[in-house]
Amino acid sequence: MASSRRKFIKEATAIAGTLGIGSWWSKAWSRPPVSAPFEGSGRAAMASTWNHGMLANDEGFSALDAGGNALDMIEAGARLVEADAEGLSVGIGGLPDRDGNVTLDACIMDHTQNAGSVCFVQNVAHPITLARKVMEETPHVMLAGAGAEQYARELGMKPTNLLTVKARKAWEKWQTTSNYEPVINIENHDTIGLLALDHEGRLAGGCTTSGVAYKMHGRVGDSPIIGAGLYVDGAVGGATATGLGEAVMRTVGSFLVVELMGQGASPPEAW
Repeated sequence: MASSRRKFIKEATAIAGTLGIGSWWSKAWSRPPVSAPFEGSGRAAMASTWNHGMLANDEGFSALDAGGNALDMIEAGARLVEADAEGLSVGIGGLPDRDGNVTLDACIMDHTQNAGSVCFVQNVAHPITLARKVMEETPHVMLAGAGAEQYARELGMKPTNLLTVKARKAWEKWQTTSNYEPVINIENHDTIGLLALDHEGRLAGGCTTSGVAYKMHGRVGDSPIIGAGLYVDGAVGGATATGLGEAVMRTVGSFLVVELMGQGASPPEAW
Protein backbone atom coordinates (compact mmCIF):
# COMPACT_ATOMS: atom_id res chain seq x y z
CA MET A 1 0.00 0.00 0.00
CA ALA A 2 2.78 2.43 0.96
CA SER A 3 4.66 1.65 -2.25
CA SER A 4 1.65 2.25 -4.50
CA ARG A 5 0.85 5.45 -2.64
CA ARG A 6 4.37 6.77 -3.22
CA LYS A 7 4.13 5.84 -6.90
CA PHE A 8 0.87 7.79 -7.11
CA ILE A 9 2.57 10.83 -5.58
CA LYS A 10 5.39 10.72 -8.15
CA GLU A 11 2.96 10.42 -11.04
CA ALA A 12 0.77 13.23 -9.73
CA THR A 13 3.46 15.80 -8.98
CA ALA A 14 5.60 17.53 -11.54
CA ILE A 15 8.30 18.62 -9.11
CA ALA A 16 8.71 18.59 -5.35
CA GLY A 17 11.06 20.47 -3.08
CA THR A 18 12.46 18.75 -0.02
CA LEU A 19 14.74 20.09 2.67
CA GLY A 20 16.14 17.69 5.22
CA ILE A 21 17.79 18.62 8.51
CA GLY A 22 21.40 17.44 8.34
CA SER A 23 24.06 17.51 5.67
CA TRP A 24 21.76 16.97 2.67
CA TRP A 25 19.78 19.63 0.82
CA SER A 26 17.73 18.82 -2.28
CA LYS A 27 17.24 21.43 -5.01
CA ALA A 28 18.43 24.09 -2.56
CA TRP A 29 20.55 27.17 -2.75
CA SER A 30 22.73 27.38 0.36
CA ARG A 31 24.99 29.79 2.20
CA PRO A 32 28.20 28.88 4.10
CA PRO A 33 28.03 28.16 7.82
CA VAL A 34 28.37 31.06 10.23
CA SER A 35 29.24 31.19 13.91
CA ALA A 36 26.05 30.50 15.84
CA PRO A 37 25.42 29.25 19.39
CA PHE A 38 23.30 26.24 18.51
CA GLU A 39 23.78 22.59 17.73
CA GLY A 40 23.69 22.64 13.96
CA SER A 41 25.73 23.43 10.87
CA GLY A 42 24.93 27.14 10.77
CA ARG A 43 24.26 26.78 7.04
CA ALA A 44 21.28 28.62 5.58
CA ALA A 45 19.45 27.09 2.62
CA MET A 46 16.40 27.78 0.50
CA ALA A 47 14.56 25.62 -2.01
CA SER A 48 11.74 26.70 -4.32
CA THR A 49 9.79 25.02 -7.10
CA TRP A 50 9.85 26.08 -10.76
CA ASN A 51 12.04 28.64 -12.51
CA HIS A 52 10.41 31.61 -10.80
CA GLY A 53 11.66 30.12 -7.55
CA MET A 54 15.19 31.24 -8.46
CA LEU A 55 14.29 34.89 -7.98
CA ALA A 56 12.30 33.96 -4.89
CA ASN A 57 15.42 32.35 -3.42
CA ASP A 58 17.42 35.54 -4.02
CA GLU A 59 14.72 37.58 -2.30
CA GLY A 60 14.63 35.15 0.59
CA PHE A 61 18.37 35.45 1.17
CA SER A 62 18.04 39.25 1.03
CA ALA A 63 15.54 39.00 3.88
CA LEU A 64 17.99 36.80 5.78
CA ASP A 65 20.82 39.28 5.21
CA ALA A 66 18.59 42.02 6.61
CA GLY A 67 18.31 40.14 9.89
CA GLY A 68 15.30 37.98 9.11
CA ASN A 69 14.59 34.38 9.96
CA ALA A 70 13.31 31.41 7.97
CA LEU A 71 9.70 32.67 8.03
CA ASP A 72 10.86 36.05 6.71
CA MET A 73 12.74 34.27 3.92
CA ILE A 74 9.58 32.39 2.93
CA GLU A 75 7.33 35.44 3.04
CA ALA A 76 9.76 37.64 1.11
CA GLY A 77 10.32 35.07 -1.62
CA ALA A 78 6.63 34.35 -2.03
CA ARG A 79 5.67 38.04 -2.08
CA LEU A 80 8.09 38.68 -4.93
CA VAL A 81 6.39 36.06 -7.09
CA GLU A 82 2.89 37.15 -6.02
CA ALA A 83 3.66 40.71 -7.16
CA ASP A 84 4.78 39.66 -10.65
CA ALA A 85 1.88 40.69 -12.87
CA GLU A 86 3.48 38.97 -15.87
CA GLY A 87 3.20 35.54 -14.27
CA LEU A 88 0.02 33.56 -14.83
CA SER A 89 0.15 31.18 -11.90
CA VAL A 90 0.56 33.10 -8.65
CA GLY A 91 -0.86 36.30 -7.16
CA ILE A 92 -1.51 39.32 -9.35
CA GLY A 93 -1.96 38.16 -12.93
CA GLY A 94 -2.91 34.60 -12.02
CA LEU A 95 -5.28 32.93 -14.45
CA PRO A 96 -8.93 33.09 -13.34
CA ASP A 97 -11.52 30.42 -12.77
CA ARG A 98 -14.04 29.58 -15.48
CA ASP A 99 -16.22 32.53 -14.39
CA GLY A 100 -13.37 35.03 -14.72
CA ASN A 101 -12.55 35.38 -11.01
CA VAL A 102 -8.97 35.18 -9.75
CA THR A 103 -8.96 33.28 -6.44
CA LEU A 104 -5.81 32.70 -4.43
CA ASP A 105 -4.63 30.17 -1.84
CA ALA A 106 -1.56 30.21 0.42
CA CYS A 107 -0.11 28.66 3.54
CA ILE A 108 2.95 29.01 5.75
CA MET A 109 4.42 26.78 8.46
CA ASP A 110 7.32 27.07 10.90
CA HIS A 111 9.70 24.67 12.63
CA THR A 112 7.40 24.28 15.66
CA GLN A 113 4.52 23.18 13.39
CA ASN A 114 2.62 26.42 13.81
CA ALA A 115 0.74 27.04 10.58
CA GLY A 116 -1.50 29.57 8.87
CA SER A 117 -3.52 29.24 5.71
CA VAL A 118 -5.99 31.13 3.52
CA CYS A 119 -7.99 29.81 0.61
CA PHE A 120 -10.48 31.02 -2.00
CA VAL A 121 -9.35 34.61 -1.45
CA GLN A 122 -10.12 37.38 -3.92
CA ASN A 123 -8.71 40.92 -4.19
CA VAL A 124 -5.76 40.23 -1.86
CA ALA A 125 -2.38 40.80 -3.48
CA HIS A 126 -0.30 38.89 -0.93
CA PRO A 127 -2.09 35.84 0.47
CA ILE A 128 1.21 34.55 1.92
CA THR A 129 1.31 37.57 4.25
CA LEU A 130 -2.33 37.04 5.17
CA ALA A 131 -1.61 33.37 5.94
CA ARG A 132 1.26 34.40 8.22
CA LYS A 133 -1.04 36.82 10.04
CA VAL A 134 -3.55 34.01 10.54
CA MET A 135 -0.78 31.90 12.06
CA GLU A 136 0.71 34.57 14.30
CA GLU A 137 -2.25 36.72 15.28
CA THR A 138 -5.33 34.49 15.38
CA PRO A 139 -6.25 31.26 17.20
CA HIS A 140 -7.03 29.62 13.86
CA VAL A 141 -5.08 27.77 11.18
CA MET A 142 -7.22 28.53 8.12
CA LEU A 143 -9.53 31.31 6.97
CA ALA A 144 -11.50 31.04 3.73
CA GLY A 145 -13.22 33.26 1.21
CA ALA A 146 -15.10 36.30 2.45
CA GLY A 147 -13.92 35.76 6.02
CA ALA A 148 -10.27 35.83 4.97
CA GLU A 149 -10.92 38.93 2.86
CA GLN A 150 -12.59 40.65 5.81
CA TYR A 151 -9.57 39.87 7.97
CA ALA A 152 -7.29 41.31 5.28
CA ARG A 153 -9.25 44.56 5.34
CA GLU A 154 -9.06 44.66 9.14
CA LEU A 155 -5.28 44.40 8.80
CA GLY A 156 -5.26 47.35 6.42
CA MET A 157 -4.57 45.39 3.24
CA LYS A 158 -6.02 47.37 0.36
CA PRO A 159 -8.24 45.45 -2.10
CA THR A 160 -6.35 44.77 -5.34
CA ASN A 161 -7.70 43.89 -8.77
CA LEU A 162 -5.89 40.62 -9.52
CA LEU A 163 -7.15 40.13 -13.10
CA THR A 164 -4.62 41.64 -15.50
CA VAL A 165 -5.23 42.38 -19.16
CA LYS A 166 -2.95 39.47 -20.10
CA ALA A 167 -4.87 37.02 -17.92
CA ARG A 168 -8.24 38.33 -19.07
CA LYS A 169 -7.29 37.87 -22.73
CA ALA A 170 -6.16 34.31 -22.01
CA TRP A 171 -9.47 33.61 -20.27
CA GLU A 172 -11.46 35.09 -23.18
CA LYS A 173 -9.53 32.89 -25.61
CA TRP A 174 -10.20 29.85 -23.41
CA GLN A 175 -13.92 30.62 -23.47
CA THR A 176 -14.02 29.85 -27.19
CA THR A 177 -13.38 26.18 -26.37
CA SER A 178 -14.06 25.94 -22.60
CA ASN A 179 -11.84 22.87 -22.56
CA TYR A 180 -10.58 22.12 -19.03
CA GLU A 181 -7.41 20.03 -19.06
CA PRO A 182 -5.03 20.46 -16.11
CA VAL A 183 -1.49 20.28 -17.46
CA ILE A 184 1.59 19.67 -15.32
CA ASN A 185 4.80 20.85 -16.95
CA ILE A 186 7.31 23.68 -16.80
CA GLU A 187 5.17 26.01 -18.93
CA ASN A 188 1.88 25.33 -17.16
CA HIS A 189 2.67 25.34 -13.46
CA ASP A 190 0.19 26.63 -10.91
CA THR A 191 2.08 26.95 -7.63
CA ILE A 192 5.29 28.05 -6.00
CA GLY A 193 6.38 26.09 -2.96
CA LEU A 194 9.26 27.32 -0.80
CA LEU A 195 11.36 25.86 2.01
CA ALA A 196 13.98 27.74 4.01
CA LEU A 197 16.50 26.98 6.74
CA ASP A 198 18.08 29.93 8.55
CA HIS A 199 21.42 30.18 10.37
CA GLU A 200 19.77 29.31 13.68
CA GLY A 201 18.57 25.99 12.35
CA ARG A 202 14.94 27.10 12.08
CA LEU A 203 13.01 25.60 9.19
CA ALA A 204 9.95 27.10 7.51
CA GLY A 205 7.88 26.55 4.39
CA GLY A 206 5.19 28.19 2.32
CA CYS A 207 2.99 27.79 -0.74
CA THR A 208 1.12 30.37 -2.77
CA THR A 209 -0.97 29.89 -5.90
CA SER A 210 -3.86 31.03 -8.05
CA GLY A 211 -4.74 27.40 -8.57
CA VAL A 212 -5.55 25.54 -11.74
CA ALA A 213 -6.60 27.85 -14.56
CA TYR A 214 -10.32 27.90 -15.45
CA LYS A 215 -11.28 25.73 -12.49
CA MET A 216 -14.83 25.63 -11.15
CA HIS A 217 -15.59 28.64 -8.97
CA GLY A 218 -14.87 27.64 -5.39
CA ARG A 219 -12.29 24.98 -6.16
CA VAL A 220 -9.40 24.80 -3.68
CA GLY A 221 -6.37 22.63 -4.33
CA ASP A 222 -3.61 21.22 -2.16
CA SER A 223 -1.50 24.35 -1.74
CA PRO A 224 -3.21 25.77 1.38
CA ILE A 225 -3.76 22.33 2.94
CA ILE A 226 -1.23 21.55 5.67
CA GLY A 227 0.10 18.04 5.05
CA ALA A 228 -0.81 18.06 1.38
CA GLY A 229 0.85 21.01 -0.35
CA LEU A 230 3.22 21.68 2.54
CA TYR A 231 4.51 20.10 5.71
CA VAL A 232 7.35 21.11 8.03
CA ASP A 233 8.82 19.31 11.03
CA GLY A 234 11.71 21.21 12.57
CA ALA A 235 13.31 18.02 13.85
CA VAL A 236 13.17 16.24 10.50
CA GLY A 237 12.73 18.48 7.46
CA GLY A 238 10.11 19.88 5.15
CA ALA A 239 8.41 19.12 1.86
CA THR A 240 6.26 21.02 -0.59
CA ALA A 241 4.53 19.74 -3.70
CA THR A 242 3.19 21.17 -6.91
CA GLY A 243 1.19 19.38 -9.55
CA LEU A 244 -2.38 18.14 -9.73
CA GLY A 245 -3.76 19.28 -6.39
CA GLU A 246 -6.53 16.74 -6.18
CA ALA A 247 -4.01 13.90 -6.35
CA VAL A 248 -1.71 15.50 -3.77
CA MET A 249 -4.64 15.92 -1.36
CA ARG A 250 -5.68 12.30 -1.74
CA THR A 251 -2.22 11.12 -0.68
CA VAL A 252 -1.38 13.84 1.88
CA GLY A 253 1.85 13.88 -0.10
CA SER A 254 4.05 16.38 1.73
CA PHE A 255 3.34 14.88 5.15
CA LEU A 256 4.17 11.41 3.85
CA VAL A 257 7.52 12.57 2.48
CA VAL A 258 8.48 14.18 5.81
CA GLU A 259 7.29 11.11 7.71
CA LEU A 260 9.52 8.89 5.59
CA MET A 261 12.48 11.21 6.16
CA GLY A 262 11.77 10.92 9.88
CA GLN A 263 12.11 7.16 9.49
CA GLY A 264 15.58 7.57 8.00
CA ALA A 265 15.01 8.10 4.28
CA SER A 266 16.97 10.80 2.47
CA PRO A 267 14.89 13.49 0.70
CA PRO A 268 15.12 11.82 -2.76
CA GLU A 269 14.41 8.40 -1.25
CA ALA A 270 11.35 9.76 0.56
CA TRP A 271 10.02 11.38 -2.59
